[in-house]
Amino acid sequence: MPYSLDDQLVIGVASSALFDLLDSDAVFRRDGEEAYRRYQEEKIENPLEPGVAFPFIKRLLSLNDLAAPDGGQLVEVIVLSRNDPETGLRVMRSIKHYGLPITRAVFRQGRSPHKFMPAFNMSLFLSGNEGDVRQAVSSGHPAGLVLGSSALEDEGDADLRIAFDFDGVLADDSSERVMQRGTLQDFHDHEVQNLSEPIRPGPLRDFLAGINKIQKLEEQRRLCDPSYRIRVHVAIVTARNAPSHERAVRSLKDWGVTVNDAFFLGGVEKARVLEILKPHIFFDDQRAHLVSAAEVAPSVHVPFGVTNQSTSAGERVMVAQQPIGGFREVDS
Repeated sequence: MPYSLDDQLVIGVASSALFDLLDSDAVFRRDGEEAYRRYQEEKIENPLEPGVAFPFIKRLLSLNDLAAPDGGQLVEVIVLSRNDPETGLRVMRSIKHYGLPITRAVFRQGRSPHKFMPAFNMSLFLSGNEGDVRQAVSSGHPAGLVLGSSALEDEGDADLRIAFDFDGVLADDSSERVMQRGTLQDFHDHEVQNLSEPIRPGPLRDFLAGINKIQKLEEQRRLCDPSYRIRVHVAIVTARNAPSHERAVRSLKDWGVTVNDAFFLGGVEKARVLEILKPHIFFDDQRAHLVSAAEVAPSVHVPFGVTNQSTSAGERVMVAQQPIGGFREVDS
């Protein structure tokens, strides 16, 4: 029987997100592909340093200890890389060095691997290559660009904290488009008038649904073992505030997903909250919000929707609007 990923939360991660490849990339850019190949061969016994997404991926994979003894894994992480198989050997050896249970990989010599996401039922693709991420999102795939972060990992902290912006990340950008066309009051009026109409899901709704399934298993474990400590915590950190907050909450319920915490900030800088919340990963569709956020938390830019479109004649259109139904929905 073929191995099935259908009931697992599957994440694709590029080596540029999982590890620090600054030195390797500098060699490639300065000296070309052959020099890069020699460099990786010479350094093959030297493990790569952890990258921005490493703490998140490590904690996510640790949740497989919740799986039933006779069942499969809950979480599968697959490497999606522009390396060829030969230069990818150092990546796989580094994975082994850190004890990460990652055994599957796709190596595409100099080409973006995002088109293979549906083959693996992936709910998320993380990469440090902006072009690959934008191509993935424009093709209707959930993807994010990891940004350089100065946040330090607390090795003694076994929890996994995930934070999401709302519009353009969990939700589509239909409400954001109202905001961009008009005023803040126009936005609030629109949300109140459409309170009973759920917003359409955005690129990371399915990823949250997968996380919720694991959270339900944690709750079951705690019912059986009151000493069990819940590890996964999910928050939304959004510029919405009253009265537009209610439509966001109702939409989450309609989609069949939940969050533990919600911060409706109404323009207060998100980094002030994130510095205290200390998420292991934070997703936002607006690069401007991530400048300060990346200083206090590992941050990911989701280049989706109207805030990632350029309207100036001299600038390129970065991401096209997704069609309705551009992101698949799954049962929660």
